[in-house]
Amino acid sequence: MSAKVKLSFWQIINMNVGFFGIQYSFGLQQSAVNPIYDFLGASPDELPLLNLAGPLTGLLVQPIIGALSDKTWLPKLGGRRKPYFFIGAIICSIALFLFPFSSSLWMAAGLLWILDAGNNTAMEPYRAFVADKLDESQQPVGFQAQSFFTGFGQTLANVSLFIFPMLFIGTTGKLPTWVFASFILGSVCSIGSVWWSSYTTKEIPPTDEELQKIQSEKVSIFTPFIDIFFAIKEMPKVMWQLALVYLFQWYALFCYWQNSSKSIALSVWDTTPQKNVKLYEEAVAWTGLVNGWYNIVTFLCAFGLVYFAKKYSPKLVHFGCLVLAAIGFLIFPHIENKFLLFPAITGFGIGWASMMGIPYLMVVNNIPKERYGVYMGIINMMIVIPMFIQTISFGYIMKHFLQNDPRQAITFAGILLVCAALFTLFISTKKSVNE
Repeated sequence: MSAKVKLSFWQIINMNVGFFGIQYSFGLQQSAVNPIYDFLGASPDELPLLNLAGPLTGLLVQPIIGALSDKTWLPKLGGRRKPYFFIGAIICSIALFLFPFSSSLWMAAGLLWILDAGNNTAMEPYRAFVADKLDESQQPVGFQAQSFFTGFGQTLANVSLFIFPMLFIGTTGKLPTWVFASFILGSVCSIGSVWWSSYTTKEIPPTDEELQKIQSEKVSIFTPFIDIFFAIKEMPKVMWQLALVYLFQWYALFCYWQNSSKSIALSVWDTTPQKNVKLYEEAVAWTGLVNGWYNIVTFLCAFGLVYFAKKYSPKLVHFGCLVLAAIGFLIFPHIENKFLLFPAITGFGIGWASMMGIPYLMVVNNIPKERYGVYMGIINMMIVIPMFIQTISFGYIMKHFLQNDPRQAITFAGILLVCAALFTLFISTKKSVNE
């Protein structure tokens, strides 16, 4: 790869704007999809399986796209990574547009699979894009810019769940009309923001030697799977240690996202979708504000974490942020005053800012640059495997150990984050200029 040129702060922002649209979509998945399942008649123990799309598509799509993008150079389509995240954004936009027209539970679940496939196709190359484009000294700002846009995009998605019900009243088909407004806006944001990043940021072309190597390698349907196998076999120790942290961390987050609106409905409104639909809609709208707040915290503190990561170490920053997130989750289900939910979830906002950027700083200097794509895909496998385990196991735990009580699910998530924080302390990272 040709030499990396130092970019200005605003150039780094431009290259990451596409993350805004991708994360607006993920924000809708986290806060709107499960309430939509509720409106269409899903029971609490069915939700984990209905959310199976996220883990499975992430497990299959991201490492394959990463492996393929490592062996791609298509200058007419933007380069190495951009063709993939642009195609992913198109798929995502179409699925977001169609989602509100779901007339049944399984139609919504099917569209979620397509939406997740698009999101994962778009997101995976973005991690490698930052590693490709920025040198070691600028990578903390690059990864935390993605954390910033994660918070910003998900904030707008969640706030739309509060504002749009006041602007778009009534129902269209089987769903409230505000659902259509939120998802169609997401469709526009997805393709528009990715187009902006593609337009403003050029990829670094490979050297003649690298280009010759790319052109000489035969690519078949089995190539990405072979690359993934050998990458896992040769994976540095720090990535195995991070995988253990991620097992507890991402299992916990899926528990929270699936149960936050129902937990708030019970603790604050003392209702369920079956008991009082009107009150439950109020709880869903308020959950949008609460989740919007933690994402506001995320984009406000994302760049501040760069300072602490450089001064202390990414490992200690991530440990502290996970502890704050765990405390927030442990307090959350016991709150009866809806306004006190905001300070409780602030800890998770700080934790989320770390989760979306800091772990990449722990591993990026241990990864060969010509394999950034496949290893970023493998890191995503570490995210989605815990989610997959959660979707097939948590329904049983929820029903038989947590009395189908969403509040207990949030407490369970808090305990898992404590475990993740403790295992973070055992990660051994290579000293770098960023530390």
